[in-house]
Amino acid sequence: MKPLLFLISSFAILVSSFAAEQRPNILFLLSDDHSYPFLSTYGSTNVKTPTLDQLAAEGMKFHRFFTGAPQCVPSRATLMTGRSPVAARMTRFSAPLPRDEITLPELLRDKGGYFTGVCGRSFHLDGATKIGQGAAKVFQEHQLKTFASRVDSLNTCSDNEVAGQVAAFLDKKPKEKPFFMWANFSDPHHAWNAPAEFRPDPASLQLPAHFPDLPGVREQLADYCAEVNRVDRTVGTVLAELKKRDLMDSTIIIFCGDNGMAMPHGKGSLYDPGSNVPFVVRWPRVVKPGGDSRALISGEDLAPTLLDAAGLAPGNKMSGVSFLPLLKGEKHVPRKHIFVERGPHGSAPVQADMTNAGYDLARSVRSDRYKFIYNGTPWIPYSPVDSAGGAAWKQIQEAHAAGKLSPGQSTTYFTTPRPVYELYDLDADPGELNNLSGKPELAATERELRAALAEKMILDWDYLPLPDLMEGNAAEGGPKKGKGKGKKK
Repeated sequence: MKPLLFLISSFAILVSSFAAEQRPNILFLLSDDHSYPFLSTYGSTNVKTPTLDQLAAEGMKFHRFFTGAPQCVPSRATLMTGRSPVAARMTRFSAPLPRDEITLPELLRDKGGYFTGVCGRSFHLDGATKIGQGAAKVFQEHQLKTFASRVDSLNTCSDNEVAGQVAAFLDKKPKEKPFFMWANFSDPHHAWNAPAEFRPDPASLQLPAHFPDLPGVREQLADYCAEVNRVDRTVGTVLAELKKRDLMDSTIIIFCGDNGMAMPHGKGSLYDPGSNVPFVVRWPRVVKPGGDSRALISGEDLAPTLLDAAGLAPGNKMSGVSFLPLLKGEKHVPRKHIFVERGPHGSAPVQADMTNAGYDLARSVRSDRYKFIYNGTPWIPYSPVDSAGGAAWKQIQEAHAAGKLSPGQSTTYFTTPRPVYELYDLDADPGELNNLSGKPELAATERELRAALAEKMILDWDYLPLPDLMEGNAAEGGPKKGKGKGKKK
C-alpha cells in the first residue's frame, strides 16, 4: 500500500510542478487618474502613446472597462480583491484593507507558487498616511498595515525608479517560480508637471461635450495630456527590462488606469470619465493581436480573470467574473450591468462649507446604453476633485455666472441641490448632460436599473438606504418622483 501512496504523491508533485511551469508571468501596470480615451490607440488625437499603442496592437484593447470607484483607494481595493469597495469595506480613504480580505497576489503566491511584488507609487491599501498621530497609533496597536505580508516584495518609489525596482524584483525571483508584479505610476495624477517636450498645443485639443471651450480648460487639459504622454515613455522603460530578460512572450502584460482624470466630470464623479479607463491586455499565443472589445468589464473582474489565466480558482468572496474566454476568443457571456460607488475622498474631516470633492455618497449602475445614478448626499454642491483651484474650474465658474455655459453644462455643475436620481441615454448623450430620470417613456428602463442597483447594494451589504424601486407609491419619506428638482445657484 505504501508504494502506491508514494507513487500517487509523486505524481501529484509532478503535476503541480508542471502546472506551475505553464503558468504565465503577470505584469500589471497601473497609471493614476487616467480616463478613457486618452491613449492614441483609441483614436484620441490629444495624446501620443506609441508604447501603449504597440501593446494594444499586439493584444486586445477594451473600450468599456470601469473601475469600482472614481477614486484611487477604493478602485485599487476592487482590483486586488475582486469585490466592490463597499463589500471590501474600503469606501473611506483612511481605511487599511481588512486582513480577512484576500488579495490577488496572495492567492497567486499561496495557490500558484508565484513570486509576487508591488512597486512604484503608493498602492493605497495600508491606510492613509495623513491621518494624524492618534489614528496612526491605532493602526500600529492593532497591526492594521498588512500589505508587507501579502507579497514577497514591497517598494514605493517615483515613476522614474519603477524600471529599476522591476529589475531588482526580477533579480530576486527564484528561477523556478512565475512572477506577479504590480507596478504603479503617479502620472497622470494632479499636480501636472510634465516637461514641455510632452505637452501638446492647447489650441489643437479636441474637447469633450462636458468641457466648455475656455482658455483655462485647454491649458489644463494640455498639462494633463503631457503626463499621459510621459507615462507612455515610462512604461517603455519597464518593458525594456522584460525584453532584456526574454520575458515578453511568457508574460501577461496588463495596462490600466485606476480611475478617471482630475477635471470636471471626471475623478470623483459617477459619470463615465470618472471610472471608464484605458485597459489593454497583451498575452502572446493566447490573445490574438489587434483585439478590440466593447464588452462591459468591471474592475471586480480583473482578479478572477488573472487567477483563471493562472489555472486557479477565484477567491471565495470574489463577486467579479472571469473574462478569460473573451481574451481567448471563445464564447463569452457579457455583463449586463457594471456598478460604481462613490464615498469620501481624502482624509479631511466633514466641514459645513465643503463640496462633494471631499465628501459624497453615491452609487451608479450602467448598462450598454443607459446610466442610472443615485445621489445619497445631493445637498452638497459639486466641485471637481484635486483641480478646483486651477484655471479650468475657475473659468467655468465665471462663465456660469455670466450665463455663457451650455444649459447641460450649467445644470450638471451648478444645480443645488443636485438631483437624487439621474438617468442618461449614453447613445444620444455620451456627455451625460441631459438627465432623463422620471421621463414616462423611460420608466421601464429606469425601473430595471434601479432594481439591479438595489440587488447589488443588498448583496454587498451596502450601508446606504436603497433607492426607490418605483413599485407604486414611493417609500415613506422618500422622493415622490424619479427626478430631483433642485435649483441653479
